[in-house]
Order: sequence, then structure tokens, then C-alpha cells
Amino acid sequence: MIYWLYGREARLSQADPGKTIIGLTGNIAVGKSAVMALLAELGADAIDADQVARQVLRADGGAYAPVLAAFGRDILGADGEIDRAALGKIVFADAARLQELEALTHPPIREEIDRRVRAAKPGVLVIEAIKLLEGPLKDKVDAVWVVDASPARQKERLMKRRGMSAEEAERRIALQNSQADKLRQADLVIDNNGDLEQLRARVQQAYADLAFVGARR
Repeated sequence: MIYWLYGREARLSQADPGKTIIGLTGNIAVGKSAVMALLAELGADAIDADQVARQVLRADGGAYAPVLAAFGRDILGADGEIDRAALGKIVFADAARLQELEALTHPPIREEIDRRVRAAKPGVLVIEAIKLLEGPLKDKVDAVWVVDASPARQKERLMKRRGMSAEEAERRIALQNSQADKLRQADLVIDNNGDLEQLRARVQQAYADLAFVGARR
């Protein structure tokens, strides 16, 4: 099921003329990456904020030095790069340390996303970001699409696809900002409690509706 909410329709294409910028969000394991991949199949350009986060944490990235200074050399792997798993063990056990990490990484992430937006070709551009609505990035998109799934489905996916225990999956879900807050700010909600083919049909319909909105302007 998809639900269109037209609160932001009038803003389409104003942020960057020639582009319709979709902000794609939702909490952990709801299926954001699957939706982004399907949109890419339909011709949209895509920016994955998590991939950008990996880039800025590399030794040549903008967040490497401050994160290393804040969390210590124990987070380094044998290759001198930040071991995200080691860093994750720290921040996902302590909400204050997670906030500290985000304060260090979000500015260079936003800078790199801005660069990629400017470089993107005209058309539909999708920015996938779990923290899209918690910072200034939300003001750079023309529409907010939220992917939704039940906590039970989130837990099932984390256990099956990431090998987490039930307890770890529940803890990761509990650490997320409120999914309900994201849903309240959505222009479009895509339910992803079903299988991939159901999701594909919903994304195709949403993309077709987006093209229709653009065509009638």
C-alpha cells in the first residue's frame, strides 16, 4: 500500500531547477535500500548517505581524524582504517556516544551529499538517509518518502540478513529515532511488510505518480 500526502507538492523542483529530489527515509531494516534500488532501475539517480558515511570515515575522509581523536585507536583495523564494527559496538551501546559520532560525521556527510546533488544530471534524484528528517538535509529535498515496516518485520530482517541475535535486533530498533515522527512528516509512505514483488509494484506506481505530477506542472 502507498499513501500520498500532498503537503510538499508545490515545492517540487524548486530546490535545484531541473531535478526532483526525493528524500528517502525510514528506520533500520524497513527496506530503504530495496526501494532505492528499485527507483534506480526506473531511471532515478541515487545517493546513499550510509555509503557517503563510509567514505568520510576512510583515512582520506573528512571525519577520520576527529572520530579517531574522539574514540581512540582501538577502533582501527590492521590496515589503519576505522573498523566500523568496532566503532558500532561502542556507539550502539551508548546513545550519548552515538550522538557524539553523529556530530562529527554529519557535517562532512552533508557536504559530500551537496556536492553529489550539484553534480547529478537533471531528472529524479533520490537521497537515502536514515537521519534525513533530523537535520538540515530535509530542507534540501522536494518530497519526503518514508518506507515503513512493522517492528516484527524489522527484527526478522535484522536476524536473517545481518545475523543479529533477537536481543541485539531489538536493541538496534529501540535506539532509532521514532518511526512515527518520520511518518508524520512524510509526503509518501510505502508499506514494506510484504515481499519484493509487492514492493516493486508499489514503487513503480509511486514513480509513475511522480512523473504525472511533474507532467501537469
